[in-house]
Amino acid sequence: MKAINILFIVLRLILGGMMVYGGIQKFQQPIPYPIEVVEKAEKFKAPEKADTLQKILYISGAKQTGYFWQLLGICELFFGLLLLLQGTSFIGAVFLLPITLHIFLFHVFLESDEMGELLQTGGLFAINIALVLKEKAKWKHLLWIKPI
Repeated sequence: MKAINILFIVLRLILGGMMVYGGIQKFQQPIPYPIEVVEKAEKFKAPEKADTLQKILYISGAKQTGYFWQLLGICELFFGLLLLLQGTSFIGAVFLLPITLHIFLFHVFLESDEMGELLQTGGLFAINIALVLKEKAKWKHLLWIKPI
């Protein structure tokens, strides 16, 4: 087996494992009641804590919808599993692309001071792009249809 194939298998396992783990984590803690969110947010009203307040409100808002946080967890779990299976890895990588982009942009805009988090999420997004680009032959015909 070529070294490049082994590298892509390892990258698939890393991204798939992280997504499965992240998906499971979404269901580990109960959804807080709205009053709990308000009480938690009250602790970060000071102007110097605005960054933390933004993160709390964003994640709590996703949880308070009653569906988005759970749907995100299910998608991370399911698409991560698709990525881990050899026959479905391409479709898993394609479906995970907007999710990894969202995770990366969350960290760019709401945790830009956390360099470790930026590198980790940027790495996951780059792995996802690499996995999709590796299979360019499967989708490039969709971008340009030759006239008959």
